[in-house]
Amino acid sequence: MKTKISVLLVCVLIAQASMAQFHLGIKGGTNITKIDGKSFRDEFKYGYHLGGFAEIGLGGKLGIQPEVLFNQYQSRVDSSFKNVYQNAVEFSNYKDVKLNYLSIPIMLTYKLGSFASLQAGPQFAILLDQDKNLIENGKDAFKKGDFSMAGGLQLHLSKLRVTGRYFVGLSNVNDLGDQNKWKNQGFQLSVGLAL
Repeated sequence: MKTKISVLLVCVLIAQASMAQFHLGIKGGTNITKIDGKSFRDEFKYGYHLGGFAEIGLGGKLGIQPEVLFNQYQSRVDSSFKNVYQNAVEFSNYKDVKLNYLSIPIMLTYKLGSFASLQAGPQFAILLDQDKNLIENGKDAFKKGDFSMAGGLQLHLSKLRVTGRYFVGLSNVNDLGDQNKWKNQGFQLSVGLAL
């Protein structure tokens, strides 16, 4: 009987320790983004992101934080876009472009203490839709996927998570040809709640 109670007690303690190493949460915030490349204005525009995350402790100060986010990136095309793509719609001067992505960042976290952690890792993104008015006849201008690297700082205020992150695209998202490279980049500021 003592053996069964001891085994049960050990199982409860292991389960308790593993739950302390794992949290789920929700987050949302603002994106400050631009498309870096010829034919896009060199200015940042605002968008937003919403989604969820998991915090998985690896022991000690290390952990992994995978996320699934709906991301809206915005940029502005300048008047030279029609020189890059001859069938482009005539723009009065400038045109906003909205790109909606399903993004999956996988962040390695390093705890600086009980209140903050550094984060860095890859971000994979799938283009859900784009501004179809950008190109005549609804032709696609952007590739369906994006790969980027991200890094930043996360503050832990009880169950509240406040994150600031910078990301830079490593892949060319231009689907009109190889003559010009377009890359997403920007900042994310978010607030999350660990459940």
